[in-house]
Amino acid sequence: MSEWLEKLPEAARTFLEGKRLDEVECIISDLPGIARGKAVPASKFTKQEYFHLPDSIFYQTITGDWGEAAGEEGFIERDMILRPDMETATAAPWTADWTLQVIHDAFDRKGKPIEYAPRNVLKRVVDLYRKQGWEPVVAPEMEFYLVARNLDPAKSIEPMMGRSGRPAAARQAYSMTAVDEFGPVIDDIYDFAEAQGFEIDGITQEGGAGQLEINMVHGDPVKLADEVFYFKRLIREAALRHNCFATFMAKPIADEPGSAMHIHHSVIDKETGLNIFSGPQGGETDAFFHYIGGFQKYMPAVIAVMAPYVNSYRRYVKDHAAPINLAWGRDNRTTGIRVPLSSPRSRRVENRLAGMDCNPYLGIAASLACGYLGLMNEVWPSKQFKGDAYEGEEDIPRVMGDALDLFEAATDMHEVLGPDFARVYSIVKRTEYEEFLQVISPWEREHLLLNV
Repeated sequence: MSEWLEKLPEAARTFLEGKRLDEVECIISDLPGIARGKAVPASKFTKQEYFHLPDSIFYQTITGDWGEAAGEEGFIERDMILRPDMETATAAPWTADWTLQVIHDAFDRKGKPIEYAPRNVLKRVVDLYRKQGWEPVVAPEMEFYLVARNLDPAKSIEPMMGRSGRPAAARQAYSMTAVDEFGPVIDDIYDFAEAQGFEIDGITQEGGAGQLEINMVHGDPVKLADEVFYFKRLIREAALRHNCFATFMAKPIADEPGSAMHIHHSVIDKETGLNIFSGPQGGETDAFFHYIGGFQKYMPAVIAVMAPYVNSYRRYVKDHAAPINLAWGRDNRTTGIRVPLSSPRSRRVENRLAGMDCNPYLGIAASLACGYLGLMNEVWPSKQFKGDAYEGEEDIPRVMGDALDLFEAATDMHEVLGPDFARVYSIVKRTEYEEFLQVISPWEREHLLLNV
């Protein structure tokens, strides 16, 4: 066992230094991004090369219902083979004992990757880039809310109580005083992140009451998606220690801004190590414009992946820090596609449409897929937008049903993300959406019961 421990990533070895490892959590992301798996004693984990889970974990909706996505053989819950990626081994520092988490990859009995496993979807897209001699680079930004404990779903979500004893205030973007209000929670986030070996580029207060943003250092898409997957759990655990909840809902509080997962993109030529968005003299290349063109042409088809729930579309409100357009502009946060200020070497394109409620593997995969198709098909974008893009027309679907219609018709996108993934995702999301449509909301009872 000591030999196995010596091969762990440095942060995991540091975490366990002088300690005895008790347990290993073998986990995998399902479609919503929830960690599924099992916990095993460390002594057993050292002896197992893989473990089994039924493929039905990918057919389950966020409510626990099931989509009829099992295929021709029917719902037999065939076992998948889950193999650990030991480079993902990291601490679970909030547990009572000494525990590691390890992300696993899903394969069938013949050793073929399960096409609809979210991490495999992202790996598929990254491999398409690499076959062209490109290395995609991303940098996600995570927005989330710290809110008061909410035990009654019928009750509105409220901001958490700050350190001062007052509820968190809205419209305090970038306020250090506001950040200080959540100091104890943020301290634990930093401590947990350090124990897990994650580098945080910064934490800022956003515009909503109790809304924070964590920026991450750019890097490999799969590695960054792993970290966002881990971070969601880490942040929730830190919040629970301080009698509040962390939520990644796209729109948890009415009249407050929604939470996005902005994704910055650049692409490196593997042979030269240079950014393909910049030419020899530092100018913008055709590839740079094709990437933006890909976002504009293909993004509507994957909004159902980047905005995966009915609540996601409540975030798309004009003038509420959530673009509903596919305009592009330089250093313009009202456009859905933004080109931040940067040097030619770090020239990048920011997708501002993805919600924080999306599965990080799928959201990043869908975003990369749009850019990839733009490059491959040499799509040219519209003219750069100057001014307030909120005043323009809507370019994206505003309800889940319309978004799914576009996704289901996008066969070129299915070939990039994987046809079997597209099939399963569509069935599961349709099931979820139909279930939502059966729910009678408080608004309907208040305004329709006696008035129509």
